[in-house]
Amino acid sequence: MNGQAMLRLAPITLGTLIVPLDSAVNVAFPAIAAAFGLAVPEIQWVVICYVLTYGSLMLAAGRLGDIFGHARVFRFGLAWSVVAYLLLTIVPGFGALLVCRVLQGVGAALVLGCGPALATGLFPEAMRARALAAYAATLAAGSTIGPLLGGVLVEAFGWQAVYWFRAPIALAALALSWRLPVAPRTALREPFDAPGALLLVAALATLLLAVNRAPAPSAAVFAGLALLCGTGFAWRSARAPRPIIDLGLFRRTGFAALNLSNAALGFAGFAVMLLVPFYLARITGMPPILLGLVLAGGPAGGMLGAWIGAPAVGRFGPRAVLVSGALVTAAGLLSVPFWSAMTPIPVLMATLLLQGVGVGLFTLAYTDVVMATMRREDRGVAGSLTMLTRTIGVVSAASLLTLIFGATEAAMLADGLHPTEAFLSAFARAFLLAGALPLLVLPLLLRQR
Repeated sequence: MNGQAMLRLAPITLGTLIVPLDSAVNVAFPAIAAAFGLAVPEIQWVVICYVLTYGSLMLAAGRLGDIFGHARVFRFGLAWSVVAYLLLTIVPGFGALLVCRVLQGVGAALVLGCGPALATGLFPEAMRARALAAYAATLAAGSTIGPLLGGVLVEAFGWQAVYWFRAPIALAALALSWRLPVAPRTALREPFDAPGALLLVAALATLLLAVNRAPAPSAAVFAGLALLCGTGFAWRSARAPRPIIDLGLFRRTGFAALNLSNAALGFAGFAVMLLVPFYLARITGMPPILLGLVLAGGPAGGMLGAWIGAPAVGRFGPRAVLVSGALVTAAGLLSVPFWSAMTPIPVLMATLLLQGVGVGLFTLAYTDVVMATMRREDRGVAGSLTMLTRTIGVVSAASLLTLIFGATEAAMLADGLHPTEAFLSAFARAFLLAGALPLLVLPLLLRQR
């Protein structure tokens, strides 16, 4: 993709950048926990509130973009995000921080719900994979830069800086976005299924909460609500003239399995951003700047994987790239349990880079398949679906991996192990589970056509 094409993408990539830059917050986890007196398991709510919000709203946001114009919804999401970032810098307590993370999630849903559709809409279908590669590389670049900037900002200005530094970026993208083509207003605009959207948001929110609360009794309540709302959404979608998403797509051969596989890869990959910051701070004693540098290895690999994936999909087909991505991801994650306090920094970074390349390959091929499966008029929903399945994996990881890690560490401490040994044992078990998931989805991927 030449320089002129990248210039056309600039408003979209710059605006989208504010979302993956949230990886800077992971570097601030130890500082946030210290500021509010939190235990390690409690920090998951900083992730859950944000991801739960944009995850449950994303499909509805994509549908709004399909109806009212992706550029309009994208701009509104940028403006909303600026306000949320500024509020996050002045929160008086942990509860207020979580409320503002919800507001931030609304803005992220509007931006992510329309970003892929905007990117692919600027180019002919023959260039779809390349446009998606550039968009995916932007997401990976933001995740790469985030930890690096986060380390510097936390050390220089405190944890609040991981939020306010994105407000100027969103404003710059908002200014540039006026160059984006806007869909003309037409008298025959497709209807927005508001009842279906409400049922979908409720179903997704309660589903994610059920995962988060497991194995507490409340998880069963949320799971029941999710089933009820999901059934209502399916009933409504069968009768609405234009539902939020055509559920018939999931009856196509391999489509449901492919989306499940992406959720599993999202689960596995998030283990790095959730647990590795605590490992690097506690076991190696790294300062925030160096910690951010090591964490950047994973997203940097994702960016490389996305660029490699675009020509690979054209030459070898998406199934080969999906399988390769899963295998490389597993190889990287299964290397993490062998780390020690003496492991050289280049080896730490190489391990995370390998895992990131696998995720980048898989994500590019997966997104291309979903975009090709759905009609062009539903590109907002298609792009949102790719983000949603990953989000489900991230929320599951933030909840279940935290639970597994906490339970294992507590059991080891009860057996009389030294705290450091208990931490390392729990850390290794969590990554063995994460590394096994990409291997478990291989049978699903090998059946893809």
